[in-house]
Amino acid sequence: MIMAASQRARNSELKQIETWKRHVIRQLKYRNRTQTSVFQELIQSYHSLLEKSKQRALITKGILGSGSRPSLTEDSLTSLQTTTGELAYQVVELQQRIQIKEVTLDEQHTKLYEVQNHLRDLASEHSVLQKSVAEVQTRNRLLKQEYDSLLEQHQNTERTYRQEKLRSSEILENMILPKQQAAVRMNHRNEKRVRAREASLHKELQMAASKNVNIIEESVNMSPPRPSSRPSSPKSDPSERLERSHGPLFRSASATSPRIISSIRGLFERKIRGKSVCRSEEDLYIPLGVCLVARVPTKAIFTMDAHELGINAVRFSTNSNLLATGGTDRVIKLWGIEAGTLQNRGTLDGSNEGITSIEFDPTGTRILAASYDKSALFWRLEDSVPKVTLTGHSRKVTAARFKYSQRQVVTGSADRTVKIWDLQRAACIQTIEVLSFCSDVVCSEYLIISSHYDRKIRFWDSRAGTCTQEVPLQGRVTSLDLCPNHRQLLSCSRDDILQLVDLRKSNDRVAFRAEGFKCGSDSTKAIFSPDGSFLAAGSADGAVYIWNVNTGNLEKRLPDMHSVCTVTAS
Repeated sequence: MIMAASQRARNSELKQIETWKRHVIRQLKYRNRTQTSVFQELIQSYHSLLEKSKQRALITKGILGSGSRPSLTEDSLTSLQTTTGELAYQVVELQQRIQIKEVTLDEQHTKLYEVQNHLRDLASEHSVLQKSVAEVQTRNRLLKQEYDSLLEQHQNTERTYRQEKLRSSEILENMILPKQQAAVRMNHRNEKRVRAREASLHKELQMAASKNVNIIEESVNMSPPRPSSRPSSPKSDPSERLERSHGPLFRSASATSPRIISSIRGLFERKIRGKSVCRSEEDLYIPLGVCLVARVPTKAIFTMDAHELGINAVRFSTNSNLLATGGTDRVIKLWGIEAGTLQNRGTLDGSNEGITSIEFDPTGTRILAASYDKSALFWRLEDSVPKVTLTGHSRKVTAARFKYSQRQVVTGSADRTVKIWDLQRAACIQTIEVLSFCSDVVCSEYLIISSHYDRKIRFWDSRAGTCTQEVPLQGRVTSLDLCPNHRQLLSCSRDDILQLVDLRKSNDRVAFRAEGFKCGSDSTKAIFSPDGSFLAAGSADGAVYIWNVNTGNLEKRLPDMHSVCTVTAS
């Protein structure tokens, strides 16, 4: 192919050379015609001069040859001389003209030579350009071949992509189908649970209506309610706890009267106002149990495998009859405490990744949890499906706490933000930007305290969203906890020290250390005992260390029954 292109280029060059020669010949003929017309007068004069010269020669020859002729007259000689002079002058003029014409001709020859040289240069450039065109055409053909091959590869890739997309959709459908079936089963279980609860409530109402109750109106003679023989259950209705905590609520002498029937019905019915997640009984004042004296444990009285994977969070309810555990297996399990053993009371689903923290509300009927799936979840104990899911963080949520009003919650995240949420609207009402990874938060009505990986504890005014104080520590802060009287703050950090900060005098701090204690991870928790007299924290050696707040000494080291202990509960 390349040789054929070279042969075509050579033939084209020969044709151009022949065309150039014909052009030069035409130009020479044209110049001959134009210059002949210019010198025509000179040629004619030259011819007439030659004729006169010939005549003069003939005359001279005739005179010399015929001696018998008489000599010319003086007039004839004079005229001949005059003619000869004129002719000589004309010859001189003609020679000058010839010289001028020769100069002009030389200039034209020079221009012609220059034009010829320029034509030769153009011809060489033309040949170079033709070679370049041939090379470009060759490259274009190669590029066209590459383009065709790439186009074919693209079509194959697109075909493969469509097949993979269809395959992924099939896999997704196969994944969704079991979840849908599980949701149907869960809804069925919930319906059965609701029907059973309604039947139990109806039975209790019938029993209450069939009994006569004599109530003494004087409060001084009022007998205390009899303790129930049944163990408390986390799934029992919160109104039962209300009735037990408040004692008798009615003044009617007969339980069959319309007033007591309506009162009992109003007590057990759960009225949800609009889309609010708060119920009418939650607005009532509920007396909370207060621990007067805490006892330091000495040994483990019950051990079991609670989760399939690791446990990240443990929390007791307010009355300590219910335990919630959350793990990497994405569920929260509820355990009833009966005679020193744990009885499974249910499972709370809804998180897409592992649980990082758990919080009971003061009534013990609601749970708030933080998750690795960048959200916080809110449950009621009687429902395994989350009532509210709070989404808005861009990284995992490390802590979630109820505020004092219980209608707002605070979350801290690894995305360096602390957010305040309204549970009634399930929306974020305030975002506080912080400078470091937030590991934990605690809060009161208007105060939010957050711990961070930049070795600082920050105090925030939730009304203005401003930082009011920073407390520096020597290590990365992993957890926070408030004393039951909200006067002291406990922090755990990676420098293997627990710091107790007096919130009334923030500069007054007490450090707790122990030989062998080591903060093993960034999620190690330290907590107060229910009466605020002791501190407990898990260590990297698998043991639980307990300190006495009043003396500052290590009170107890529970044996290392774990590989690494990072979670403690109060």
